[in-house]
Amino acid sequence: MTTSRHFLGGLFVGSHAVAEGLLTRRQLGSGLFRRVLHNVYADAGIVHDHHLKARAAALLMPPPAAIGGRSAAAWFGAPFAAGADQVLVVVPRGCPWSGPRGVQVHQTDLGPGDVWTDDDGVRLTSAPRTAWEVATLDPLPSAVALLDGMLRDGQERQDGLGESALAAEFLRRRGRWGSRRANALLPFVDGRAMSPPESRVRVACHLAGLPHPVPQFQVRESGVLLAQVDLAWPEARLVVEYEGAYHFEGVQIIEDDARYERLLRAGWRVIRLSSVDLGDLGAVVDRIAAALATTPAG
Repeated sequence: MTTSRHFLGGLFVGSHAVAEGLLTRRQLGSGLFRRVLHNVYADAGIVHDHHLKARAAALLMPPPAAIGGRSAAAWFGAPFAAGADQVLVVVPRGCPWSGPRGVQVHQTDLGPGDVWTDDDGVRLTSAPRTAWEVATLDPLPSAVALLDGMLRDGQERQDGLGESALAAEFLRRRGRWGSRRANALLPFVDGRAMSPPESRVRVACHLAGLPHPVPQFQVRESGVLLAQVDLAWPEARLVVEYEGAYHFEGVQIIEDDARYERLLRAGWRVIRLSSVDLGDLGAVVDRIAAALATTPAG
């Protein structure tokens, strides 16, 4: 074991491990270890995902830098970026570091209050600063999904990001590069959303000019809770449900069918979506628009 900054929870910088006599170059290439980024390796059994890549980048980045944006957002409750996505590293202006393949370097102002260090010593941008990078660098649908997750986590944790802190951060940075984009995105963000697919569908509906749905709406009839649904248009008695993989496991299928039957009997209409549907959000929006244009029976 070592306290060197070149080793981090199953990750290590290969050249330093060899230089310190912990491994030979032959052992490094034996198949027992997997290269995560250039010169950074992990035990072969560790899951290779974006979190691992971000921690690998933390071993290489210069001391003033910090993991930021979509890569840091997961530390604050957002879903992890895809494993193939580049790790975003924020570095102060003038820093010459360009990073290895698999790392996107964003040069910008970075003050002491913009940085937070986790329990493993990984330098990250703070939650408000992370939200700013997400809002200004990521495409609108994915940015909203990430910020929804961060706000949801903030509602559950007293030290998390809240709506007021998010708005204050964007206000504080008004006039800077990306501020118009960030402020235009703010009305889309809703911490009630429970998954990225919900966020993507909600954004698509907004952009299409449809009435705004209510996330995680509780459908009640005569004071009795029938179901909590992903998205709802209460006046139209229409709900949209996204069914991820777990919806098709074990008794969940039976429970879902019973829930939908309760909704249908009460006069609600249900649009059920899967990951296949999300491949054509235009078609999803058309289905929702058609349903909203039709008066429900009864």
